[in-house]
Amino acid sequence: MDRFWLLTSTTYGTWLPGDPRGFVSNVTDETGKGVRHNEPGTPCDADMPRLQHFMRAALAGPPIYFTKEHADAILAQFQETAGYREWLLLAVAIMANHFHLVVGVKGDPKPDKLLGDFKSYASGALNRRFGKPESDTWWTEGGSKRKKAILEAVLAAVEYVRNQPNPLVVWINEEEVQRLASSGSLASGGRKPPVGDQGQQGAYAPRSPGS
Repeated sequence: MDRFWLLTSTTYGTWLPGDPRGFVSNVTDETGKGVRHNEPGTPCDADMPRLQHFMRAALAGPPIYFTKEHADAILAQFQETAGYREWLLLAVAIMANHFHLVVGVKGDPKPDKLLGDFKSYASGALNRRFGKPESDTWWTEGGSKRKKAILEAVLAAVEYVRNQPNPLVVWINEEEVQRLASSGSLASGGRKPPVGDQGQQGAYAPRSPGS
């Protein structure tokens, strides 16, 4: 694998612009112009109650919180998507309102594409099993994409995912994590991820993306 990423996304309606935890979205500066504070190393915007209230009122459906059944379906699809794309999935944690995953890829595809594929195919799996949500989407737009350029950073990201509080599902590709740790190298044979606790992994052929 040539690149490793820690990818994160939240569920629809659970982390809105204006949130006190911080957010990246267009806000109005002192001149009245819309700006987005998303430069690496700079603080993001946070704690704008009026904006958060406005965005909550504009939601197309109720906020989405996953159950264990949702999480199992998402994990299975993450594994299937990674296997078909020949990406190396190292770790996944799915919580009620967000997920984290660590993945290695060949070449240098855009991280927006990586995160978008995982979310789109997971949406398709959720739609088939549970029906489309009222909002017509399961996810917040975009998400966090953090490149992990050295072995220590990749292993730290795996441990971060492993130790998430209150997870619905945590899955670690222990064989590949141990191989990386013992080899001291990020090079990988690109083997498909093993079956997780939920049962069979599928045929490694993602269906058409969902919302």
